[in-house]
Amino acid sequence: MRSTPEVEGLLRELAPQALAALVRRYGDFGTAEDAVQEALLAAALRWPAEGVPEKPRGWLIAVAANKLVDWRRRESARRGKEAAAAGFVPAEALRVSHDDAPPDRDDSLALLFLCCHPALARAAQVALTLRAVGGLTTAEIATAYLVPEATMAQRIVRAKQRIRSTGIPFAMPEPDQRAARLSAVRTVLYLIFNEGYTASSGPVLQRTELTGEAIRLARQLHRLLPDEGEVTGLLALMLLTEARRDSRTRDGALVPLLEQDRSRWDPALIAEGTGLVEAALRTAPVGPYQLQAAIAALHVEARNPADTDWPQILALYQVLDRIAPSPVVTLNRAVAAAMVHGPAAGLALLEDLAGEPRLAAGHRLSAVRAHLLEMAGRYPEARDGYRQAAGTTTSLPERNYLLSRANRIAER
Repeated sequence: MRSTPEVEGLLRELAPQALAALVRRYGDFGTAEDAVQEALLAAALRWPAEGVPEKPRGWLIAVAANKLVDWRRRESARRGKEAAAAGFVPAEALRVSHDDAPPDRDDSLALLFLCCHPALARAAQVALTLRAVGGLTTAEIATAYLVPEATMAQRIVRAKQRIRSTGIPFAMPEPDQRAARLSAVRTVLYLIFNEGYTASSGPVLQRTELTGEAIRLARQLHRLLPDEGEVTGLLALMLLTEARRDSRTRDGALVPLLEQDRSRWDPALIAEGTGLVEAALRTAPVGPYQLQAAIAALHVEARNPADTDWPQILALYQVLDRIAPSPVVTLNRAVAAAMVHGPAAGLALLEDLAGEPRLAAGHRLSAVRAHLLEMAGRYPEARDGYRQAAGTTTSLPERNYLLSRANRIAER
């Protein structure tokens, strides 16, 4: 008999599969999700005491399907409209037995593509993916993104209403639409992972429930699309970044990459991630996730900071800045340039970002400039830069780290 935590883990894994099966069969995303939630509650109450059924996925789908049929039947009777009833598949045809295990077809990937449909806003894509595919509760998602639960619930409801009103089909995109849709899926998973790895605000640096779900979904995506180089690169990037997680804090304080205890890096994740990088770089054309994964691999391959191959990292950032330019890429390229050619080279690159609106309200530009100024020995300017960055970040661990850097300089 499985323990309650084991059952909870199994239910989180099976929930999106059950939801995908119901959406494929009945077409109503919102009602299907409600029915699956009812089935999950029943399983959470019964399975720890009675044991997990032989076909747990089939059990969930059957219970949820029967709930959905009952709701439709009652709604039809309440309205007293034969026309409404005619719009549904007859209840007798819909009712599912636990022993009639549904087909083994797993539509989770189609569900992921549905949640990342371009008709939905990016915030809605993230929320709906975490809820429907990741299996997180609305409260967990709200906590992760530091918004009230009611706000997150409204966001998810609006996303489901949008799916219903636009008639978005539950199906894998056609070949001519696949590249754009796959790009949206990768972006959503990347955003989820980044928010978990470095929370944008709040008292903690990392949210492992988000990084864990992003990696799980990326693994699933890679398993179903093993020849997609950017999917492989995305998974590799997540694994190589996650490998450093335990060394990123010390007594709750942020520890930057060059000061981390590398003996605490996860060798299994590093081995898996570097293997995926090698496979990803054999796939043409090379895209931004493959390049970022290659950079991450160079970092983790260094036994100590002095062994880091900064010239190669700089070369990769130059390619990345050419094929997928962004202010964040330029920031990282500036750091690499400073490590190779000296801080003046990095500071020169930052000059091009001075008026960048996407960085104006954040702390990253000020933090990177302060770091390079410190490298250059321009300590008063660096101290002021760290303080400015600390005043604009909404992450408590990052603010404490930046203030500690400023105080260290002030004590010189």
